[in-house]
Amino acid sequence: MSNPKFTEKKYLVTYSFVTALFMIWGISLSMCDVLNKHFQNVLHLSKSQSGLIQFSVFGAYALMSIPAGMFLKRFGYKRGVLFGLFLFVLGTFLFLPAADNASFSMFRIALFVLGCGMATLETVAHPFAASLGDQRTSDRRINFSQAFNAVGTMIGPAIGTYFLLRATENTNDLSSVKMLYVSIGIIVILFALVFAFVKIPKFADVHAENVEDAMAVNIDTSPNKKLFSHRHFIWSIIAQFFNVAAQAGTWAFFINYVHEKMGFTVQSAGNYMIIFMAMMALGRIVGTYLMKFIAPNKLLASFALGNIICCLLVAQGLGSVSFIALLMINFFFSIMYPTIFSLGLKNLGSHTQQASSFISMGVVGGAILPYFMGKIANVNIASAYYLPIVCYFIIFLFAVKFYKVRLNNSNIK
Repeated sequence: MSNPKFTEKKYLVTYSFVTALFMIWGISLSMCDVLNKHFQNVLHLSKSQSGLIQFSVFGAYALMSIPAGMFLKRFGYKRGVLFGLFLFVLGTFLFLPAADNASFSMFRIALFVLGCGMATLETVAHPFAASLGDQRTSDRRINFSQAFNAVGTMIGPAIGTYFLLRATENTNDLSSVKMLYVSIGIIVILFALVFAFVKIPKFADVHAENVEDAMAVNIDTSPNKKLFSHRHFIWSIIAQFFNVAAQAGTWAFFINYVHEKMGFTVQSAGNYMIIFMAMMALGRIVGTYLMKFIAPNKLLASFALGNIICCLLVAQGLGSVSFIALLMINFFFSIMYPTIFSLGLKNLGSHTQQASSFISMGVVGGAILPYFMGKIANVNIASAYYLPIVCYFIIFLFAVKFYKVRLNNSNIK
């Protein structure tokens, strides 16, 4: 059997727009981590209080992912994207009254609405990207799109550091936050208008010749099996919960760690976050290439072990060694989100869109860990990095054992 293509020519325009969505929410998500430090300075918040920024954004996933999946199933991919972009823009414009009133509560509402938009886009974009070509290459397509999400996470800190952290000398300045988010909202409106006129081609049906091929694509070989009877799907939700919990906590206090443990200025720490995010982009490019030779679950297990070691080193506060380990966390984190997502969607057939919304809901883990890491960070920022180790151990278990698809009461690897 010939090697399947990455995608087809007729899907290139649509796939390009879908990939751009990954970059859009990557920019927004990583800017939240700059907001953590900015609001600590401007609104005089503690680290645990600023961790509520992540609670607002990722908490939106818990409430919005399932409705987004229902919307997707009823109205399709294109309208799902446009609905997500509408919520995204609404959230950015809510920064206006929040900044005018210098209200952290109103900022959290704005961030919650923004999170609803991101949750909708993620719920739609992952199965959308997976569908634009042969399903045997869906892992590579999602990881490639996620590489642009990583580019977005580099742009976010660069923008946030330039427009926000430079203004921290004026402890009452919120005008920069207001103008920044309104500008982003206007750009996303223009993107949505262009996407509205894009003609979406019909998706090609995927047919497998035998059981082994069926296991390689997204075809439900047990059509009467209920969604929650698929063990690998349930475990993908659990793994995604702990994965995003680790990500959110690590990102949220990166600037604090570099400022407090390495002695850099806040603005320099923000600039180092660009390198931190670049490591994730590099990891996704390397990971996408390695998946041509290494099974996705095996690569995921290896990267999870890498992050357990890195977190142990970061927690020791060993100066340059810990700083390098902190940067490497994002390299190893790189493939985790899309790989857990694609492994969880395997062999779900007609359940795929609904399953996507549940896996996206697992992102609510990011709402919880930053608060508890912040509590520890109030005392010792380095010790806070012990907590993500638990998360990466759960991911390791999923990658080694619980990713397996069960067919007719047996495991097929």
